[in-house]
Amino acid sequence: MHNKGDIQLSRRIQKAAVIGSGVMGSGIAAHLANIGIPAMLLDIVPNELTDEEKAKGLTLEDRAVRNRFSEGAIKKLFKQKPAPLATKSNAALIQAGNLEDHLEQLGEVDWIIEVVVENLDVKKKVFEKVEQYRKQDSIVSSNTSGISIEAMTEGRSKNFRRNFLGTHFFNPPRYLKLLEVIPTADTDPEVVQFMKVFGEDVLGKGVVFAKDTPNFIANRIGTYGLLVTVKEMLKGGYSVGEVDSVTGPLIGRPKSATFRTLDVVGLDTFIHVAKNVYDKVDGQEKEVFEVPDFMLQMRDNGWLGSKSGQGFFKKEGKEILQLNPESMEYEARGKLKAASVEMAKQEKGFAGKLKTLVYGKDRASELLWSILAPVLVYSAELTGEIADDITGIDQAMKWGFGWEKGPFETWDAIGVAKSVERMKAEGLHVPAWVEEMIANGHDSFYKEENGDLFFYYNGEYRLIVGNEKAINLKQLKKKQGVIKKNTGASLIDLGDGVALLEFHSPNNAIGMDIIQMINFAVEEVSKNYKGLVIGNQGKNFCVGANLAMILMEAQDDNVFEIDMVVKHFQEAMMKLKYSSFPVVAAPFGMTLGGGTEVCLPADHIQASAETYMGLVEVGVGLIPGGGGNKELYLNYYNSLPKGVDFDLQKVANKVFETIAMAKVSTSAAEARDNHFLTASDGISVNGDHLIYDAKQAVIHLAEHYTAPVKKKVPVVGETGYATLLLGAQSMHQSGFISEHDLKIAKKLAYVIAGGKVPFGTEVDEEYLLRLEREAFLSLIQEQKSQMRMQHMLVKGRPLRN
Repeated sequence: MHNKGDIQLSRRIQKAAVIGSGVMGSGIAAHLANIGIPAMLLDIVPNELTDEEKAKGLTLEDRAVRNRFSEGAIKKLFKQKPAPLATKSNAALIQAGNLEDHLEQLGEVDWIIEVVVENLDVKKKVFEKVEQYRKQDSIVSSNTSGISIEAMTEGRSKNFRRNFLGTHFFNPPRYLKLLEVIPTADTDPEVVQFMKVFGEDVLGKGVVFAKDTPNFIANRIGTYGLLVTVKEMLKGGYSVGEVDSVTGPLIGRPKSATFRTLDVVGLDTFIHVAKNVYDKVDGQEKEVFEVPDFMLQMRDNGWLGSKSGQGFFKKEGKEILQLNPESMEYEARGKLKAASVEMAKQEKGFAGKLKTLVYGKDRASELLWSILAPVLVYSAELTGEIADDITGIDQAMKWGFGWEKGPFETWDAIGVAKSVERMKAEGLHVPAWVEEMIANGHDSFYKEENGDLFFYYNGEYRLIVGNEKAINLKQLKKKQGVIKKNTGASLIDLGDGVALLEFHSPNNAIGMDIIQMINFAVEEVSKNYKGLVIGNQGKNFCVGANLAMILMEAQDDNVFEIDMVVKHFQEAMMKLKYSSFPVVAAPFGMTLGGGTEVCLPADHIQASAETYMGLVEVGVGLIPGGGGNKELYLNYYNSLPKGVDFDLQKVANKVFETIAMAKVSTSAAEARDNHFLTASDGISVNGDHLIYDAKQAVIHLAEHYTAPVKKKVPVVGETGYATLLLGAQSMHQSGFISEHDLKIAKKLAYVIAGGKVPFGTEVDEEYLLRLEREAFLSLIQEQKSQMRMQHMLVKGRPLRN
């Protein structure tokens, strides 16, 4: 899955070993397996048998017992949520072993990652063993979240120290983007540079260089921020629920806000991370890192959060209760209601929202100012100590903690001069370099000129030089404008003769504006460009057609209007498919319904590893109407070897099942298993490189491009239709699906079977599109389908009627 040729360096990582099979170790092994790197997972040998092992008559010498910890960890990967494996078959790349029988195999690997308990002596013993068996120049790293990297190398050889560094992944490794790379004074600069390129291009991470200080960057600032919040809650008499209601998406933080985050992380883990800093700092900083008594009591009670069933929150039936830190009893969850919160919700951008919140005059404003101001000051105090500059701190908080904006970007948003004045008036000590920056007439940490971004560093602004593969469409458009734009989409020049069609309607939903832009793009690109990328950098690639618009037309009985829109959409998809130039779709995140239908006709799909594809129209009482049934059928049909064993009915069955059950892939790898992607489509592990990778695919295809030729396709016809319906009818008889579900299934089966023709009849694509459109139009006029659409729009979930 990863292109090893991308790394212009002398090293290769073709096999790895992970030592320590806990949640983090097994998660890292799973992430390596997801990108195609085989990994050994090693752990200690148990010193006593479990009851189950005794019952089986096993002894301490049996392999199953000796590998118990790592084998058990691999089994757990299948049950964990969110899933660490992109597809279950990836587990085959993880080999279980132990630290006695398999140490010699460390000589075969290129990278050894230590993920054992957070205890310096234990880690040093592990490295002593590793050194005896590793091959010269293999990279060794520690995933510690806070123990000194330098201290771990004590007693190790020069070669070991040159190839040793910290690589701190964030949990869960598959999903969280941050990788903190922590070199020591002895680490070879070539190893450090390799790890950055490998981290970005192969592991798909956002790499930040951190200094060897307690908890590095993200955990240091994140833990500080969480403890400041807890202390302000106690001081101001706020409840747990009130704090969470204003410290989530409202201020650009994840939905889990403050206390839900702590419940997910686990209170024991959090206390350990806080103690890490507490033991190594002094003065005022030490005070902040002292964990409040009620949290220590929670730990002693075993109220650790999600893993123990209760923490700051506890579920009772359908109700979620909050902990009262005073009484240590659970009570109804509260929300913080304040004028500033309501006003902020009306604001469009991040800066407007935040200013309204922190400069308001109510309980919510007081709380948010008193938790934001200290974190901004603390981040400024640590600049240079924990990271080289402000960009490292901002990126670490965005990639590791899911903040929309880092501390310095946040500071810019609320106004640096205005906030500093207030901080000083309230007795906060603002670092001298920030005051100096303001005194020299600079009023922001970042500034933009001609589409380039600069950051403040030692009295001057320096250009932010990113990875050339991380194309930023916003910056690109500022630099060179757009070729054409309407309300739903823009056509952009990506350079090197490649154009990009960007969706930017609400939720990137497809309406007539996007269809018009597709038609314009086909015309423009055929005249002036090598090829086209369809991609964007919204929250999701595309969640389907504009459901609200379709429902409105349906309720007004404008069947002619809907027919026209569906026909235009189908025609636009055929134009993309049979254009004179290569088209590459670049999906990511939710790629549903019409979003998948836009991708399927492309010559090549370059999908982000986290792409969730599916034709989900059945959920709103419809079937795909933009050619999705036909394209998925063709993907299945073309993937099977045509020979004696070829079974056309099997193709129809699989496509019917995938669409009827509205299957959505949980990763791009699974989208390939479901035939939304073909074997030749690409997967980008680093989502930031997606547009770049798609552009390269266009350039590669354009070298010898010939437009595809229209071919007829065999269908299963009437007899196949009857076969398809068997399962649906028996499910209806047993009460699993409703009368209306069966009606939808019949329409879908008719389209996939190719209508009333003999088995094996070859039909053209236009014929299949007509069947699809007729079925779509008949369903949209059904009252029950309209009720399903209405329910989805209002409630955001399917209605079973």
